[in-house]
Amino acid sequence: MHNTKTDNNMDELLLIEAVERYINGDMTPKEQVFFEEIRKNNPTIDQMIVEHTFLYHELTKQANIKAYKHSLYEVENKLSEEGFISKAKLYSKAKVVFFWKKYKRNIAVAASIAGLVSIATTILISSYNNKLGNSNITVLMAKIDNTAKKVDQLDKAITANPSIQKNPSPDYRATGFLIDGNGFILTNAHVVNRMKNIYVENKEGVYFAAQTIYTDENTDLAILKINDISYKTIYNLPYSINKKNSNLGEQIFTLGYPRNEIVYGEGYVSAKSGNEGDSTAYQVSVSVNPGNSGGPVLNNKGEIIGIITSKNSVADGVVFAAKSKNIYSLIEAFKKADNNATIIKLPTSNSLKGFDREQQVKKMENFVFMVVGN
Repeated sequence: MHNTKTDNNMDELLLIEAVERYINGDMTPKEQVFFEEIRKNNPTIDQMIVEHTFLYHELTKQANIKAYKHSLYEVENKLSEEGFISKAKLYSKAKVVFFWKKYKRNIAVAASIAGLVSIATTILISSYNNKLGNSNITVLMAKIDNTAKKVDQLDKAITANPSIQKNPSPDYRATGFLIDGNGFILTNAHVVNRMKNIYVENKEGVYFAAQTIYTDENTDLAILKINDISYKTIYNLPYSINKKNSNLGEQIFTLGYPRNEIVYGEGYVSAKSGNEGDSTAYQVSVSVNPGNSGGPVLNNKGEIIGIITSKNSVADGVVFAAKSKNIYSLIEAFKKADNNATIIKLPTSNSLKGFDREQQVKKMENFVFMVVGN
């Protein structure tokens, strides 16, 4: 009789064994190429490898600690047999209780980590088996319900007099950030493609009219220009834009507008490529929600390394971010496409380096905008 449960358990064990062999470098060259192709094409498996690597290293660390303490115990035992240490003292009640407490803690930690490996693996494999072959990429725009306000009338009023400080009634919400203090904002192409009328809101809740001046569908990036006469130029942006690739495991944080107020998130770079091996993007592990599209991703030095674009709707924490070096090629393409294009001066100095995270966030808040439109 066919036992489905047994087959699933065997599949799980085989996949776990393959991941461990991959991490330990025990695969043949052909097996490694095949497995890396699977990892590149399936973010769930890729995320599983990242998390399993971390947990495997923790288990190894605990095993090394236990082995080291066992060696100490063997040395003590030998010294006691040779008369250098009192055997009664070594095996006193206090000594036994001390050793038990120390080993009990290590065993508990190792058991907890092993449990987490089992739970995470079961969930990820179940998700993989059920969703394989489906499109699981979700863009991070927030849909806003504004049935009570007259959008057209407000649009006409702001167009006629851009200095009017009224709140527009948008249909969508996302995030953008300044790349030039003269009012040039970077966001996602999929954000502005859904907006006919665009506004950006600063931390104080003041809206400015803006327009799209250039988009790139390949990298999902777009440049906005604030054309509101009430906007005042901002000098000396505190962050720089990284031209190099970030390292696997690099700590990152992001700011965005999944709500009507700015929200902070932190995580790490989990893969050097994006969805289906996209070399123009990273996979990052960070908590995001609709509205985070276009948000900046920064490292501990306060350098922008990426721009949030989308997430995997099946695997938690699998988020994709366009690499920051795409911004430089975006600017060059904009210049070539428009001979009369205004020169955009990207920030080159970095005043966030050396500050703690709380201070970095405070300095960043003024340069990250909510992007809304209808």
